Amino acid sequence: MDFIEQDIKGVWVIQPKKFGDSRGYFCEVFKQAEFDAHVGHVDFVQDNESFSGHGVLRGLHFQRGEFSQAKLVRVSQGTVLDVVVDLRKGSPTWGKHVAVELSAETGRQLFIPRGFAHGFVVLSDVAQFQYKVDNPYAPQSEATLRFDEPALGIDWRIAPNEMLLSEKDLKGMSLNEMTPDFLGF
Repeated sequence: MDFIEQDIKGVWVIQPKKFGDSRGYFCEVFKQAEFDAHVGHVDFVQDNESFSGHGVLRGLHFQRGEFSQAKLVRVSQGTVLDVVVDLRKGSPTWGKHVAVELSAETGRQLFIPRGFAHGFVVLSDVAQFQYKVDNPYAPQSEATLRFDEPALGIDWRIAPNEMLLSEKDLKGMSLNEMTPDFLGF
């Protein structure tokens, strides 16, 4: 596996090596020792999966305080644009984002440390999205940052009229509301 740290410290693209022949391919998608050597040790406690159609945008979600989650995400079917926003108190890249295309074809993964908002939009007809987290879901600490926050300037690579969002995601908070007391990071 290749580990490539992104412009925001702690965010990593992980590129598994695929070995293929006429039968298909094989690749390792997670190896604790390699992950620990490059990223650091994370105790993943839960695996999640979602399935969505073209234009579905999920995010930008995060859990606050002690319930914050680190995530290792990948796509096993289709293609998404995955976006993370740094909300870590005192970070020199606070309010900055990284956008990475993830697809089943490339097998590329993204590691997101605690203290980030996270979301993705489906670029293909459908996408199956999988992620490991290091803290269980805690609905009382969940929050949503607006996907269309002007200060972020995210290019979702899909027209707004093609997007399908939940009511929760349409009512996300602005970046100005992300105070250290609210975030608890």
